[in-house]
Amino acid sequence: MLTSIEGIYKNGRIELVEQPNNVLEGTKVIVTFIKSNEIDLASHEIDPAQAEALRTNLTTFVDDWNSDEMSIYDNYDAAKYRF
Repeated sequence: MLTSIEGIYKNGRIELVEQPNNVLEGTKVIVTFIKSNEIDLASHEIDPAQAEALRTNLTTFVDDWNSDEMSIYDNYDAAKYRF
């Protein structure tokens, strides 16, 4: 039986979002790290008020960022060697 539970890696430990049901103490586990699209603002010393100010200031660029022409920058490192 496989049981999946979300967790967060902090300071060398895995913190589970919820406790597993019907799993015996000492059961072996396999941990797979998934790359998150979320940015940990606190680790960059940005508080919620600063994040909101940044979001507000950058809204003028949204149309440009989302334009089809900008998709070349989605994988910039690979794209720069094609030209």
